[in-house]
Amino acid sequence: MLRVSRWYFGGLASCAAACCTHPLDLIKVHLQTQQEVKMRMTGMALRVVRSDGVLALYSGLSASMCRQLTYSMTRFAIYETVRDKVADGKQEPMPFYQKVLLASFGGLTGGFIGTPADMVNVRMQNDVKLPPELRRKKLFSGASMASSRGALVSVGQLSCYDQAKQLVLGTGIFTDNIATHFIASFIAGGCATVLCQPMDVVKTRLMSSKGEYGGVIHCLRDTAKLGPKAFYKGLVPAGIRLIPHTVLTFIFLEQLRLYFGIRVITST
Repeated sequence: MLRVSRWYFGGLASCAAACCTHPLDLIKVHLQTQQEVKMRMTGMALRVVRSDGVLALYSGLSASMCRQLTYSMTRFAIYETVRDKVADGKQEPMPFYQKVLLASFGGLTGGFIGTPADMVNVRMQNDVKLPPELRRKKLFSGASMASSRGALVSVGQLSCYDQAKQLVLGTGIFTDNIATHFIASFIAGGCATVLCQPMDVVKTRLMSSKGEYGGVIHCLRDTAKLGPKAFYKGLVPAGIRLIPHTVLTFIFLEQLRLYFGIRVITST
């Protein structure tokens, strides 16, 4: 008997994964927003611990949870609900291009809805506490960037995971188990990292700014002045954070699906 995921499982799985990878996310934000000093991941982690203590690595965790319950829950709910409805009664899986389009739409929607929580998350990680001048309208600062980034990372994670899982199962060597989920999610995490890193850098710089950028174009130009490599600044830390986060998210999601998912009787 087949089980399909419930609409909110993606948000719960993302929250569980975020609890494990939040320190890496915080270090990534600090690396992307540094101006002059070019510190590496280990050096940045040590600086945060020395200046604010070990618990500072979990600064902004509450905002991160809120982000997962808005951004991730929305994109997973849209993608998996529509995918399962389209595939209902069909023998063939959804074509990859349709998965990409669906993941893009889910990511765009989730990115916009999750912008306020994402904004608070970045500011809390970068500034430790929110400035008093933060106003309601500022919570949607960088919404276009967050939505675009959400679309890219969703294409890398959701559609690539489904496709990779389909290919792995198609070999006949693996079954629907943790090994398959790990391989497929590792591939998806790598794809998502490469796809969204340039957008992620610009989005983070825009959200953590204190008014020095006039908009997305201004931020893009300012970042471009630092050279092409600036758009992939912090790529390794981003991969170190995003790949484990993707792996954990899909492993948690698949376990939720296998044990608590909706039962579907398939025709033989």
